[in-house]
Amino acid sequence: MPEPTTQSAAAPTVTPPGAEHRLVDVPGGRIHLVEQGTGPLVLMVHGFPESWYSWRHQLPALAAAGYRAVAVDVRGYGRSSKPPAVEDYRMLAHVADNVGVVHALGEGRATIVGHDWGSNIAAASALLRPDIFTAAALLSVPYAPRGGPRPTEAFAHIGGDEEFYVSYFQTPGRAEAEIEPDVRGWLAGFYAGISGDTVPPEGEGSLFFVAPGGRLRDRFPAGRLPAWLSEADLDHYAGEFERTGTSGALNRYRNVDRDWADLAAWDGAPLTQPSLFIGGALDASLAWMSDAVRNFPTTLPGLVSSHILEGCGHWVQQERADEVNEILTRWLDALTPGGGR
Repeated sequence: MPEPTTQSAAAPTVTPPGAEHRLVDVPGGRIHLVEQGTGPLVLMVHGFPESWYSWRHQLPALAAAGYRAVAVDVRGYGRSSKPPAVEDYRMLAHVADNVGVVHALGEGRATIVGHDWGSNIAAASALLRPDIFTAAALLSVPYAPRGGPRPTEAFAHIGGDEEFYVSYFQTPGRAEAEIEPDVRGWLAGFYAGISGDTVPPEGEGSLFFVAPGGRLRDRFPAGRLPAWLSEADLDHYAGEFERTGTSGALNRYRNVDRDWADLAAWDGAPLTQPSLFIGGALDASLAWMSDAVRNFPTTLPGLVSSHILEGCGHWVQQERADEVNEILTRWLDALTPGGGR
């Protein structure tokens, strides 16, 4: 295969041993990625508010199992390009980035794995480009086909007098004004608020809703980090957002209506490739999207297995790294005759 066109990228000190950083050219700019291992390509896509680093436990595990594990910084994050326009973060652009990464790495096909927004991006990539993405693993956020009313109209009716967080994120600059004066503190509270071991008890109000005149962080727990997040981990995440700002990350939310329009031709479409779902039993995403999980027989006809991890929150691949690695490896090996080796 041809060698990928790459440019050197500054590598953080937290890189897993044996992994390499690189920047690859894609039609929409450049994507920073971290790569480890050789074998069938497994492309990992993170969610909000994270980076390639959320896959730090999976890179060496999948490499050891005989796979070419690649974790990207989604556009707008980390060392990847940060286009200026909000519409540059529509789902079609993310799918194009993933296709561009596969081609830049000299490959023609890949298994795609996504978490949170990365789960939606992974599903859309497999749906729109089944010729390239031959299987999809979705973490925390279950697949739900395009449909229903315009998303922002639906979100506006959630929460009564309080504002749903996706609605709160819609106006450029509004959430940035809350987050960016104290990126590290905001991230610590957000991560803790939906982690299995630090999630606030019921009755304290949902951190996904904003009271009139309030802020999202008003309901974040304070005082301790979840077990999966070290001070060094938090430093890494905070350092990336302090350097880049948060608009690129938040712009993903600001394209939900564009995505709804762009994907009209795929309304109700099932994802037919072999698939996998892993969720946390304490993750609010599963409660909101319980219908999506119940509809898996129709929407994910190629589903190989679905796993709900007890006591786990939203950050599944970091909260339960060993368990997720085992599930992913077993699924990948079943897809690949002779396994990754």
